[in-house]
Amino acid sequence: MTSKVILEDRVRKEWIDYNGHMNDAEYGRVFSWAVDRLMKLAGIDDSFRETEQYTMYTLETHICYLAEMEYNEPLEVHVQLLDYDAKRIHVFFELMGLNGKRAASSEQMLMGMNQATGKPSPFPDQILSKVKELASMYTPAEKPKEAGRVIGIRKK
Repeated sequence: MTSKVILEDRVRKEWIDYNGHMNDAEYGRVFSWAVDRLMKLAGIDDSFRETEQYTMYTLETHICYLAEMEYNEPLEVHVQLLDYDAKRIHVFFELMGLNGKRAASSEQMLMGMNQATGKPSPFPDQILSKVKELASMYTPAEKPKEAGRVIGIRKK
């Protein structure tokens, strides 16, 4: 297996915009919630953050909008770990809608942070161990096609 469902929800009424579908900002909200779930899978929950003064920050994110999401449509977010090192995780999320529709993807770089100093910090041993375990289960054989994309207008 190379992906895991880490979030399930529904498109909420207040997320619908003037175009009649989920607003682009709400895709970002859903992916942010997915980061929170990933941190919990890695062992960084509220208690850990409080006692260890350690968390993860999002350094960069790239969202690709692939299909519209409608009001009350069920959604799932799947996670894949593309890479990691001592203090960073390169992660790829897919937002799935009704009947397996790929609605969006979000490629992100996350970094471990010491909350007391406000500076980047290597993962504590128990977190790094869980990150390695997650990577062994959720690293794809090949990168998703949206991973590593660059924004630009191609000149003809």
